[in-house]
Amino acid sequence: MSNLNKLDFTTLEVSGRNYLKWVQDVKLHLTAKNLHPAIGDERDNPVGEVKKSTAMIFIRRHIHDALQTEYLAEEDPRALWVTLADRFDHQNEIFLPEVRHDWQHLCFQEFKFVNEYNSEVYRIRSLLNFCNKTLIEEDLLEKTYSTFSPTNIVLQQQYGAQKFTKFSNFISVLLLVEK
Repeated sequence: MSNLNKLDFTTLEVSGRNYLKWVQDVKLHLTAKNLHPAIGDERDNPVGEVKKSTAMIFIRRHIHDALQTEYLAEEDPRALWVTLADRFDHQNEIFLPEVRHDWQHLCFQEFKFVNEYNSEVYRIRSLLNFCNKTLIEEDLLEKTYSTFSPTNIVLQQQYGAQKFTKFSNFISVLLLVEK
């Protein structure tokens, strides 16, 4: 009986704060269950009532109870999907200035461990990618070089002279040095 209540991922919050992650999770799960067409344009791919109902149950199960109540009358998964997008899909505009600020103020020297810095770089890169802004390997390397502590200028020059082309290779070297 407990499996009936087990969720595949976190529900969509009333505030929509987790909308971006939720959308990706729903899309992946609906695709895996061959239900993704139920939220797509039906003119391109007609969907039967059973698939629509199954997709609707899945989506409703993964939204907050308050949202379930608000959209209680909605019976079409595509219409619910579009309505939720209209309500919450402004997250890019909210995240972009914040993540740009995070990138501009990211400093290698402010992290105690290389892994912490690496995680933050990839978090920022991922959010920027989601907002259709790309950071290339050179951007990641340059950011790291340029934010070394002024007392480590020699290290900055030595690492720069090694001409790393992949950020992950550079981080591996830094992790070895840290050990």
